[in-house]
Amino acid sequence: MVTTAILPSFEVVGHAGHGPFIVAMLDPDVPTPQDPNLAQIRHYFGTDFFTGKGQGDGDAQAVHRLFNRTAAITPYFQPTPIPSSDAHRYIFLLFKQPPGFAQQSLVTPTAPITLFNISSFVDATGLGAPIAGSFMLVAPDPSEGAP
Repeated sequence: MVTTAILPSFEVVGHAGHGPFIVAMLDPDVPTPQDPNLAQIRHYFGTDFFTGKGQGDGDAQAVHRLFNRTAAITPYFQPTPIPSSDAHRYIFLLFKQPPGFAQQSLVTPTAPITLFNISSFVDATGLGAPIAGSFMLVAPDPSEGAP
């Protein structure tokens, strides 16, 4: 069984540059994929990620681990679909962080994590298209049982 209790590590393959980058993790299926009326949930939002420099920089297939030394704007919130739900999609997006991005005020540590809209956020901040992405499916904990 794979656990989702801790924040995963992040890597990028190829020539993405050295950063800074932004990592966003979203759940578009809240409370259920059939009725996502609270979506999107922002499960994580971190800025100031960088890759290590050196080995593999010229290799298009090189894997570069992302490092961050600043606190997340939205700390990691463990995926926990409700017991009666189907599995949820959890989407990870990587963006190049533009200069001056720290001045944005739409996503803050006190901003609600529900009803987030990444497309509107990208448009409002001029963030641009993601440069990488991935997703995982997480089903409810079967030990909790459906009602």
